[in-house]
Amino acid sequence: MVSMVQNVAIDCADAYELARFWSGVTGRPMHPDVKPGDRETVVPLAQGPALYFNQVPEPKTIKNRIHLCLRPETSRDAEVDRLLGLGASFVSDHRNPDGSGWAVLADPEGNEFCVLRSDSDRAGRDS
Repeated sequence: MVSMVQNVAIDCADAYELARFWSGVTGRPMHPDVKPGDRETVVPLAQGPALYFNQVPEPKTIKNRIHLCLRPETSRDAEVDRLLGLGASFVSDHRNPDGSGWAVLADPEGNEFCVLRSDSDRAGRDS
């Protein structure tokens, strides 16, 4: 027997607002039962585990040990710009002159995540 990953749990100060940000990132609506002020919220994804936001009293104090890596449908750079417009902040740039690499951003509560090259970025460089 094996276990299946049900969700990725993210501790946060404001579960509703952080779920709202990630709903915008993924283009997926929050669970229909979620409302402002909820201490636990969920963003069901089209594929894979759900994003589960759990409100906790303590603040984030160190770098994430687990983070999400996003592969956008559009170009990586266009997606970085879109996510910055949603409220993400830029953490570090690991993009290379040959088009490889990734950008590290943080959500509004400081949780780091990576934006990888899109399939079209990769196809354009590999051809």
